[in-house]
Amino acid sequence: MKVALEERVAIVTGGAQGIGRSIVDALIDNGAQVAIVDIDKEAGKKTAEEIQQSGGTCLFVEGDVSNASEMVSAADQVVAHFGKVEILVNNAGINTRSDRVPIHQYAFEDWQRILDIDLTGVFTTSRAVIPHILECHSKSGSENATGRIVNISSIAGLVPLRLQSAYVAAKAGVANLTRSMALELGPEGILVNAVAPGSTLTRGTEALFYGDDGAYTENAASLLSHIPLGRPGKTTEIAAAVLFLVSPDASYINGNILTVDGGWTAGYTRDW
Repeated sequence: MKVALEERVAIVTGGAQGIGRSIVDALIDNGAQVAIVDIDKEAGKKTAEEIQQSGGTCLFVEGDVSNASEMVSAADQVVAHFGKVEILVNNAGINTRSDRVPIHQYAFEDWQRILDIDLTGVFTTSRAVIPHILECHSKSGSENATGRIVNISSIAGLVPLRLQSAYVAAKAGVANLTRSMALELGPEGILVNAVAPGSTLTRGTEALFYGDDGAYTENAASLLSHIPLGRPGKTTEIAAAVLFLVSPDASYINGNILTVDGGWTAGYTRDW
């Protein structure tokens, strides 16, 4: 997919690796200048350097999305460097704890950490960046909405999953927060949408999908049996959805939750 993003400036939180890195690459490949905001300083600097060496324009800013003051500082640093910001992708997030338990056994500390990053992080980052996007839009003088915000939710925020109470609650919150933001910001020239990935293959999830023999694990095979396409998603497929939503062609899409899940949430696939 090729879209016109030349001279557009984007912020991608959690852009150092995984889905975030693929989103950054997609934006860079289509002409955007990108700032990565990530808590992982080493990975963030390495990613930015790799992109710069390949001819892209990329800035790394260290920051924790759950910290409101750090997000204000990050937004200010990006604008000081690039002179503006027009696109925000709220991608930073963590998944549920590995030892999945019912809600009455769920540790409060685990609940709070996931909510702080996956939901509050979208709020703090948006709150810090939106004034800069609004300023950029007002300067453009265009009647068309030029600002773009894409929040990364999850199918777990659309179809509740068991034993993942914090993650499910956070991602459901992101979905409805997206709709609320769209109602508020659409008239101001900013389109707000979300992408809800299904099960996606990253370096962090490879061990969950593949055994030592290279075949799908028993749990992975069971999961994939519910996905019509029969495979996990690729990070580049999630990035392609984000790229479309920030493109000029998505000029009348606002408040949408774009599900990228291979058909998982379309309904049960069964022979009975």
